[in-house]
Amino acid sequence: MIWSWLHRHPRLVDVSIVGLLVFLGIGAAIRNEHAEATAIVLSIAEAAPLLFRRRFPVGVVIVVTSVVLATIALGVWVLPFQLGVALYTLTSVREQRVERAVGIGAILAVAIAVLSVGGIEFGAGAARVVFLIAAALLGDSIGSRRAYVREIEEKADRLERERESEARRAAAEEQARIARELHDVIAHALSVIVVQAGAADDAFELDAARAREPIRAIDSAARAALADLRRVLGIFHDSAEYEPQPGLDQLDRLIDQVRATGLDVSLEIEGQQQPLSAAVELSAFRIVQEALTNSLKHADAEHVRVRIRYSDRLELEIRDDGAGNAETGDRTGGNGLVGMRERVALLGGVLAAGPAPGGGYRVAAEIPLDKAT
Repeated sequence: MIWSWLHRHPRLVDVSIVGLLVFLGIGAAIRNEHAEATAIVLSIAEAAPLLFRRRFPVGVVIVVTSVVLATIALGVWVLPFQLGVALYTLTSVREQRVERAVGIGAILAVAIAVLSVGGIEFGAGAARVVFLIAAALLGDSIGSRRAYVREIEEKADRLERERESEARRAAAEEQARIARELHDVIAHALSVIVVQAGAADDAFELDAARAREPIRAIDSAARAALADLRRVLGIFHDSAEYEPQPGLDQLDRLIDQVRATGLDVSLEIEGQQQPLSAAVELSAFRIVQEALTNSLKHADAEHVRVRIRYSDRLELEIRDDGAGNAETGDRTGGNGLVGMRERVALLGGVLAAGPAPGGGYRVAAEIPLDKAT
């Protein structure tokens, strides 16, 4: 706690250090019988620059060293603490070569002066030089530790930012996946319900009993859509019961729903069926579902052919005999085709959609099984 308080009040710390050093310097100068007044002035001049040691560490070391050299020349240098504090500050906050050279130069200058001037005993002078070296080394050690802690903190901040960025990216991908699933489920179900509701309305005018069949189809489509919605949205509830993702084994149920609207749908399967990954199964089912939904909503078609071929890749082709949009090559309103392209691209495949030769509309996808599975 005390270190935290000291870090928050650096100016008070500096004033306290300078006051203490001035007090000690004056006390030592008073004991000097030959140059008491000069010693007092120089002790104050030696300590006062330390008030600016944090902002101007190089300048403070130069000034304090100059005063120390003067005190050595006059034979009144008693305390090495002032220059020791200046050297400690320089080596703890600066890492450039120039600043290090200034610190080394200050120590060498003091050592040479102590050896050259006879006013100070060799042992006492050597001890003071050793003290200055120790202060500089302590500052260098503290500075290295601060740099290491700062590097660790910066690395932790960078990792935290990367983690947050990764979390946002994962959330965006999950939102996009849920949006595609909701689009596929709701668009298909509502298309079937709208068509069957119109058929029920027409049948009710002629024969109320005949309206039961489309109403039952509406009920079946709504229940299937509700089950899919619960599965998709169930990820938000810890207690949700998960249902398996739809796959190609459920195409018969999907085609029966579309056939119930009056649209003739044929299914052709070529090649040897093989187990597929969950991602391929789901994407293939959704592509067929979206293509059938578009034929139902936009094509005014009478027949749709769904062809699935197994080889080293899974080939899907959905072709109807309705009205293809020759200008844009898309009658999905944009979202459906984009969703299909994204699904296929994620599996390393390609998708083509547009007016078919001879009329109608064609959606074709190829998914490499060796890569996807």
